[in-house]
Amino acid sequence: MTVDLIKSLLTDSLNPERLEIADNSQAHAGHAGAQSGGGHYHVLIVSDAFTDKSLVQRHQLIYKSLGDLMKHDIHALGIEAFSPTESN
Repeated sequence: MTVDLIKSLLTDSLNPERLEIADNSQAHAGHAGAQSGGGHYHVLIVSDAFTDKSLVQRHQLIYKSLGDLMKHDIHALGIEAFSPTESN
């Protein structure tokens, strides 16, 4: 369910032309973050919103889009964020 919500939030706010989300939570089952229910996810996203943005600015846009999920549902988030001209 969290993957679907992440996808929906990022799609609505950043209109990506490519979006892949991996749920790696099972690999961290014994991890302290998993005990509180927070999952481990990896996002690959390509969006015009990242054009002329620094890496930090791109991550900030993603964190803002995910809002409260970052406080409770997501313990760890790996991010690969590219503009369309940077993606292969």
